[in-house]
Formats: sequence, C-alpha cells, structure tokens
Amino acid sequence: MSEEGKTDLSSFDQISDRVARAKAKAEAMRAAKAAAGGGAPATPRPARHPTERPPAQKAESVSASPQAAEPPVTAPEAAPAERPPPRRAAPAQAAAAPAAPPAMSTAEKAAATRRQRAAALSKAALGTRAAEPAEAALSRRGFFSWLAVAWVAFTAAAAAGGAAMTRFLFPNVLFEPPQVFKAGLPEDYDVGKVDERWKEKFGVWVVRSEQGIYALSTTCTHLGCTPNWLEAENKFKCPCHGSGFYRTGINFEGPAPRPLERYRIVLADDGQILVDKTKKYQQEKGQWDDPESFLKLA
Repeated sequence: MSEEGKTDLSSFDQISDRVARAKAKAEAMRAAKAAAGGGAPATPRPARHPTERPPAQKAESVSASPQAAEPPVTAPEAAPAERPPPRRAAPAQAAAAPAAPPAMSTAEKAAATRRQRAAALSKAALGTRAAEPAEAALSRRGFFSWLAVAWVAFTAAAAAGGAAMTRFLFPNVLFEPPQVFKAGLPEDYDVGKVDERWKEKFGVWVVRSEQGIYALSTTCTHLGCTPNWLEAENKFKCPCHGSGFYRTGINFEGPAPRPLERYRIVLADDGQILVDKTKKYQQEKGQWDDPESFLKLA
C-alpha cells in the first residue's frame, strides 16, 4: 500500500477517536441531567474502539482499494487513551429531595400577613363569643346581691342627707349660764369675807364690807385670766402674769392696767340679792359711785 493510503487511514482513525470521545461526553452529560431532574438515567451506548471505523467508512475504504488482498502492514498503533468512566446516576433519595420554595414577592408577603391577621382575629372573636355566655350567667347570678348593695348605699346617703338638713334647722347656739341670778339673803354673807360660792358657775365674787355688799368680776383686766383669792395675803392674785388686786378690786401690782369690774347688785322683791351681769361698772370711769354698783345695808 502506498504512503497516501496510510495517511488517509490514520486521519480516519483520529476522526473516529474524536467522535467516540464526544459521544461519551454527551452520554455522561445526559446521565447527569437525568439524575438532577429525577428521571431514569439513560443507558450509555457501547463505545466503539478507536481503530474501528464506521460501516460506511469501511465500505468506502474497500471500494477505494479493491486490489488490497492482504492487510497493510503498518506501524503498531498506540494504545487508546483511557476515557473517564461514565458518571453514575444519583440515588433515588437525592432525586426525590424537595426543591427549595421560590422566593415570595412583596405583594405575596403582604397578602400572607393579611391572611395571618384575619385568622388571628377570627380566633379571638370565637373566644369572645364563647366567654359571653359565662359572663352573662355570672351577671344574672349576682344581680340581686348588687341590688341589695345599691339599696344599702342609697339608704345611707338618704340618712346622711336627712341628718345634715335637721342640723341646719338648728343653728349653733352658745349655751351660757343666765346673766341674772339671785345670790341669797344678805345675812348669808359675813362681814370682811370674800364669798367664792358663785365663782365657778357665774364668775362672780360677792364681798361684804361694813358699808354694804358688792359683786366683783373674776376676769383679770390684763389678758382675761381668772385670779385666785388668797385669804392669808388678803388679795386677789392672777396666776398668769402676777397681777394683784386688793379686796375692793383695786389693782396694785403686776401688768393689770385697771381695777376689776363690778356688776349691778340690788335687792329683789323677796329680799334676796339680785346680781345682773349685763350691767358693768368700771372704777377708772367713776362708775363705782353708781348706787346700783354697791348694795348699802342699814
């Protein structure tokens, strides 16, 4: 065989090798896609040997050199390059794994939020309707107790209002002992003595002297305190600021600015001494000369 024929056969061998590699790569890609998509892996076709030519090429080569009765003697060919083994299909569990949910848009998220809120409101409404019968039953049971409490409160308020109205009908009145009283007979009093029997009740000292009887006020002319009669010292002594008065009522020590006051004193129709506190006589004004400020006895 000529050199030209040898060259043609080597080129055909290279082409067939490239075609076999491309087919093996395509089969591997189809198997990978089938595994990712969950389908059954495609059955790989048996690979053709690199030196084996397609049937059409064999016929053309035979027709081109019919004289060749013997196989051409060629140099020993290199061993075919090892092809990568075909990828195996993924197991069924990997094929059946659920795909990730698609991303939700803003409108879809808002709609989902509205649906969740509506469901929560419906649950709350159902709970309120279920609680209404129990509350109604409780209010019916406690109706009479509340009615009793209301009547008690109304009665108490009415009683308080009535008491206030009754108190308003009676104004404040200062109850004091009478301003005019009878002090007994002149013979009941000793000469030169200060009688204190009317001090606590009427605030009056009745004093009898050799000339007659007079009634002195028990109120100090300084600041209104009540002096005490000191029999041993023969004077009236105020415990508040130390004012001193003689038996006649004339002031002689302490801050008292003037003598004690006298009250009107006369004999009543029944012969008793009548003291009238509504009428006062002051020594500094010359009122002690009034005949009613001193009861003369015969």
